[in-house]
Amino acid sequence: MLTPSDVTVPAAGSPGPDTARRPPRSGADGSGSPRIVPRRHPGRLLAAVLALLACVMLVNSVVRNKAFQWDVVGRYFTTTAVLDGLLLTLWLTGAVMVLGFLLGTVLAVMRLSANPVLRTLSWGYVWIFRSTPLLVQLLFWFNIGALYPTLGLGVPFGPQFVTVKTVNLLGPTLTAAIGLTLHETAYAAEVVRGGILSVDPGQTEAAQALGLSRRRTLRRIVVPQAMRSIVPTAGNMLIGTLKGTSIVSVLAVHDLLYSVQLVYNQTYQVIPLLMVATLWYIAVTTVLSAGQFYVERYYARGDARALPPTPLQRLRALPADMPGARHAGAGPLGRWVRTRR
Repeated sequence: MLTPSDVTVPAAGSPGPDTARRPPRSGADGSGSPRIVPRRHPGRLLAAVLALLACVMLVNSVVRNKAFQWDVVGRYFTTTAVLDGLLLTLWLTGAVMVLGFLLGTVLAVMRLSANPVLRTLSWGYVWIFRSTPLLVQLLFWFNIGALYPTLGLGVPFGPQFVTVKTVNLLGPTLTAAIGLTLHETAYAAEVVRGGILSVDPGQTEAAQALGLSRRRTLRRIVVPQAMRSIVPTAGNMLIGTLKGTSIVSVLAVHDLLYSVQLVYNQTYQVIPLLMVATLWYIAVTTVLSAGQFYVERYYARGDARALPPTPLQRLRALPADMPGARHAGAGPLGRWVRTRR
């Protein structure tokens, strides 16, 4: 029989006999720290598999559907008529965006001016052109000759020195460019105004304290910082304008859609020719979206601690950042995500 004197009680803080014989736990790297196992997400994996399966089925149904007549699509994809329509579409998009944002910047500055007349005129312009549909505006400008048969240059309310007939001055293409530009100017003015208002007022106050003029403050300090807010919306407007130019086909302007319509009105191959226009719109939109990403990345240099990864960096980081990887988050994407937390 054991007595209390025969029992040895270990001192406080000292390991017991069982503890001393138990080997320490070791992690994956051989250290004494425990190994961290990422949490499993079976529902997320199942949703990804189902979504990928649905996409594969959709692509398969489109590719193997003979009604699309892919051989006809390939034959007309690079024809002269289609390429000429594409060039006109690109020209309209570029001209409308450049002129629209130039005039929109002027309207935005007028809207932020202390002059009540300039503020009212800018607000009235935006109100009118945002309140009427684009198609109505285009039809109005196309029939402007019914209201003003001639345009003249001379003394206000006096004699005119030069007069030109409107029907000879405004053709369908020029009318479409004017109508789209005036329409985009109203939206560009609000985009620029919102970007300017997003800049901290302390920046303007600091510039005034340094003695900078209002024009130089706006050009060198306010606008570069406002571009972080302007560029994403401007990119969306650019893509919307590219697709919106298709509406000028109602004026018989030979853009991409109208050129395709002329072809299928002769061949009666409607679906293949519409697919030609669709593929060209998708291709140009993809290029513009990629350009928008890099422009946004450029203007994010002074705001973000780490620049967002490029698509190539995302592809390189996929094997290391996929769920279940041994060293999850070890790639560039994982490091970028950790810096943003």
